[in-house]
Amino acid sequence: MLILASTSAARNALLAGAGVVFESSPAPIDERAEEASALGKAPEDVARHLATAKARAVSALHPGAIVIGGDQVLSLGETIFHKPVDLAAARAQLDALAGRTHRLTSALALVRNSTVLWSHSSMAELTMRSFSTAERDAILAEEGETVLGSVGAYRLEGPSIRLFETIVGDYFTILGLPLLPLLAALRQHAPATLKGFT
Repeated sequence: MLILASTSAARNALLAGAGVVFESSPAPIDERAEEASALGKAPEDVARHLATAKARAVSALHPGAIVIGGDQVLSLGETIFHKPVDLAAARAQLDALAGRTHRLTSALALVRNSTVLWSHSSMAELTMRSFSTAERDAILAEEGETVLGSVGAYRLEGPSIRLFETIVGDYFTILGLPLLPLLAALRQHAPATLKGFT
């Protein structure tokens, strides 16, 4: 059995679209407390710590299952951002990112019986345009509360893409699930979960 330790619609859709047979279950952890325990570490290390913590928490509930834990950290210099709590916070976050380059670090861990079988992290750099408040507000009006589910307060698969100038990195990393490395790991550790794979 393969379990995704997440109810993220994007991660679930990516895995299902790739023909992976899995179940999903939210990780019963306090993410901010886990992040605090990794305070002072690089964003890559924070993301790996959180991904592993999620996978281990779900693994403890499902002995013998292989669990995928994933997490994403958005950093602007030394500052780490979290999902905005409301649209006012989303506006403030987009204003902080405007005209600057930020990093998205996505990490994954495969865990069985609390043992890490594999882990991975990858990073993308995204540069936003210097947009006006009218542009920002128009895009947030189009996006609505869907942006509250994104650590960046934007969706590249939606109108928010108009806020960007350049993007360097893997699209799946940006969506929070570095898919190609994960599929390679599943071929090694859980081939039966891949439809049609022999």
